[in-house]
Amino acid sequence: MTVHDLGLKNSVLNQFVLELRDVNIQKDTMRFRRNIERIGEILSYELSKTLDYENTTVETPLGNKDISIPNNELVLCSILRAGLPLHQGVLNYFDKAENAFISAYRDHQDGDDHFEIVVKYLASPSIQDKTLILVDPMLATGKTLENTFAAIKNHGIPKQIHIVSVIGSEEGIAYIKDVFPESTQLWIAAVDEKLNHKSYIVPGLGDAGDLAFGVKL
Repeated sequence: MTVHDLGLKNSVLNQFVLELRDVNIQKDTMRFRRNIERIGEILSYELSKTLDYENTTVETPLGNKDISIPNNELVLCSILRAGLPLHQGVLNYFDKAENAFISAYRDHQDGDDHFEIVVKYLASPSIQDKTLILVDPMLATGKTLENTFAAIKNHGIPKQIHIVSVIGSEEGIAYIKDVFPESTQLWIAAVDEKLNHKSYIVPGLGDAGDLAFGVKL
């Protein structure tokens, strides 16, 4: 797996990540969602440089111009509900992409810190020979992405796989390297060192789904 950690480079991306982490700024839920969306746009721009391109000609009012445009068949798959703002950011740049959505959540059966990832819903087009972009804002343990990939593989074998995340843990990234094909590419805005005993990223930013859409029961 190739990891593209864009947080290692100086860019406006770091300002958006800072605002996501800030305990005071993140109280503004609309701004929180918009910052995740903007991060998705930046990551998508960088991802677009690795796609396949073809030459075409566009007719302007004054003549014709040759230009190279991406020609991949894209499928964006986001993990509900936290993935929705990031999904929208990616879709803003890949507006012709097909879309898939999956419900995956942590099931604490015994009420303790141990959990299993449960997948209960998947709506997806065929991904056979297409470019699959998996969208998950918080890459903590990596098990959610593992189960998502296992479920969506029933819809075909993709030609390329990209993962788009906002913040990940070193442990989670190491885990998915053993799960996904070696050619997979991860596009991420920041990488944190560890997980706590509840498998939340530290320092992270908290629960992205709650911060974006409100606390769940």
